[in-house]
Amino acid sequence: MEQIPFDKRSGKIWFNNQLVEWQDAKVHAISHGMHYASLVFEGIRIYNSKIFKLEEHTERLFHSAKVMDMKIPYSVKEINQTTKKLVQDQSIQNGYIRPFVWRGSEMMGVSAQNTKINVAIAIWDWPAYFDPKVKLNGIKLNISKWQRPPQNSSPWNSKAAGLYMICTLSKHQAERDGFTDSLMLDHEGNIAEATSANIFFKDKNNELHTPIPDSFLNGITRKTVINLAKSKNIKVNERKISPNEIPNFRGCFITGTAAEITPVCSIMNNKFEVCNLIKDLSSSYEILVGKNN
Repeated sequence: MEQIPFDKRSGKIWFNNQLVEWQDAKVHAISHGMHYASLVFEGIRIYNSKIFKLEEHTERLFHSAKVMDMKIPYSVKEINQTTKKLVQDQSIQNGYIRPFVWRGSEMMGVSAQNTKINVAIAIWDWPAYFDPKVKLNGIKLNISKWQRPPQNSSPWNSKAAGLYMICTLSKHQAERDGFTDSLMLDHEGNIAEATSANIFFKDKNNELHTPIPDSFLNGITRKTVINLAKSKNIKVNERKISPNEIPNFRGCFITGTAAEITPVCSIMNNKFEVCNLIKDLSSSYEILVGKNN
C-alpha cells in the first residue's frame, strides 16, 4: 500500500498551543532547528487508544531540551494533558506520537540565544514498524562504518536530531546492500546499538548481554525489556561487548518504541536463532503494552 507523504496528511497538529490543520503546520525555511539541528524529539506508541509510558517520554523530552540549552515554554503536565487530548480527539487506536522542540528563525548563526523555542505534537495511525513476517523470521544487520561519537564530542544523552545523521547514512547503506538495518559501534570499537534501537544478545546459557548505554540513549523500551527479563529470572549482563564476540552468541534482538522487540537473524555472516526466549519476551512485551487487549 502506498504511503501518504507526511506533508499531505490530514488531521490536527498541536503547534505552539494552537491546533493547526496538518497541511498548514509549517515553519520558515530559515529556521535554526533546520540549519543547525537544534531540535529534540520523542517517539511514543499508542496501543488500543492507550499511550504507553507517556510520562517517561515527556520527562526525557524535557531532559533532551535542557541538554540542548532549550527551555520548553510549557510544563510537563501541560504537554502530557495536551498529548492525551490529541489522541482522544483524533480517535487514534494504534499509532505514533511525535512531540518535538526546536529553535525558530529569529536568529541565523551558531549563536541562537534569542530564538523562540517552538513546540509541536503530531500523531498518526501506525499499526506496525516491521512487517509481521519480518519480525517472525528476524532482520538482517550489517556493521556500519559510522561510529557513535565519544561523550565529550556530542550531546549523546539527548534525543537530538543531529545525532541521527549518521543513523540515516548507516541505514541507507545497509538497505542498498540488502540488509534491514545497521549495527553501530561506539568510538572505542565496541557494540553500541542499531540505528534507532538498542540491541541484546543471548548466549548458550540463556543469559542476555547488552551494551552499557554510555554513548547512546538508554532506551525506555530497553529498560522495560530488562525489567521483563529479570521478572522471568533471566540474567541480564550490561557490559562492554566486542564485535569479536558476535559469533559466540545464539540469539539477538533489538528494542525500541518503533521496533518493540524485533529478532535479528543475522549480523553480516553470523546467524542467530529466533529462539523461544526471544519469542516469550516479545509476547510478554505485547501483553504489557496492551497490544493484544
